[in-house]
Amino acid sequence: MEAYAAVLAYAIPGFLLLILAESLVARWRGVVVNRAADTISSLSSGITNTLWTLLGLAVVILSYEWMVAHWALFHLTNRPWVYALAFIGLDFKGYWSHRWNHKVNLFWNRHVIHHSSEEYNLSCALRQSVSAIVGIYFFLYIPMALLGIPTEVVAVVAPIHFFSQFWYHTRLIDKMGFLEYIIVTPSHHRVHHAINDEYLDKNFAEIFIIWDKLFGTFQAELPDVVPVYGTKRPAKTWNPLLINFMHVWSIIQDAWHTRSWWDKLRIWFMPTGWRPADVAVRFPIPYYQHASQQQKYDSHPSRALQYWSWGQLVVTMVLLYYLMFHLGDLRFGQILGFGSFLLLSIFAFTTLLDRHRLALVAEGGKLVFGLALSYQFGGWFGIDQLWSYGTGLVVVYLLVSFVGTAFFTWKEGLATTATGQLLA
Repeated sequence: MEAYAAVLAYAIPGFLLLILAESLVARWRGVVVNRAADTISSLSSGITNTLWTLLGLAVVILSYEWMVAHWALFHLTNRPWVYALAFIGLDFKGYWSHRWNHKVNLFWNRHVIHHSSEEYNLSCALRQSVSAIVGIYFFLYIPMALLGIPTEVVAVVAPIHFFSQFWYHTRLIDKMGFLEYIIVTPSHHRVHHAINDEYLDKNFAEIFIIWDKLFGTFQAELPDVVPVYGTKRPAKTWNPLLINFMHVWSIIQDAWHTRSWWDKLRIWFMPTGWRPADVAVRFPIPYYQHASQQQKYDSHPSRALQYWSWGQLVVTMVLLYYLMFHLGDLRFGQILGFGSFLLLSIFAFTTLLDRHRLALVAEGGKLVFGLALSYQFGGWFGIDQLWSYGTGLVVVYLLVSFVGTAFFTWKEGLATTATGQLLA
């Protein structure tokens, strides 16, 4: 985990610089690819996913290391071609897990956060799930395990494969000639993120587009069909934690309300979006039947609230870096407490960005929890050893954050003017 944190410590600044560069190039071209609230939501989602990974809260049913130790038919060494083979194996696994996430109702909840942005830019690539609590696709690693690809090779290749999917989340790069036949390009992935009927559920590949062409899910970007991004059932919130669980919450509600016991059981594994007939009639859910119906979500935050939200994001990012650099010095209970505090912080300021009245309640909980952590651990997780006024500064931040949230609650007239579906 410490090694992964070290990799992230170098990768995150690179992502941020590329997002900034994309924004500057877009402005120079006169193209709008970013909205402040949407970008804040995307970056906040990236932080939640990073925290989820660092906390190790996902349950792995069967580890790759165990499968290699018990099932390997060969024993490959760490040679260059083995790394290449691991990359291809991970990409094959990625195609099928990605495809099933789109096709199965329950599994869509693992992936909906990534499609929730109604923009398409590099920051939306950071919208990654924290709802994939159980690793259900372990069996897709079996071919690699049988070949005996070493665990340490997979450990090196996996983050490279994952980070290689960042660059193609952009509207600024057109079609790329012969590369369109080999790798996933921005054009291919724009199709994947679109809700147009012509593009829906196409181009699941992560690096090599050959999988889509081989398994019949490829669709080229059409010159006369401009992609419309987002989801058919819009999230209507900037809060990444709500987006992560709103689809499964909808399934739970439908399973509860339907009168059919068969529907209560099968709803979880039916095609994505399927609902029991009796529930669909009694509890209709608005969704876009056609991409042309889309109206982008906007909570209409004031300019001052946007600046405040950027400030909260920066503070959260700084605290995240402190956690990553001191991961080896903290006990698990401390890491869990620190991570939970950051998740609560994200919930609070993105709910405020939604202009929802629950923001002040969440901010109050953050204040109390932060003070309790400082008291429980005799300061803010050892920061006083580096800077004698560190804990005091954190306490000041907690107080200022609460007062600021109270001010915007009054100033913005927060009520139910904007809300996510889990807060409705």
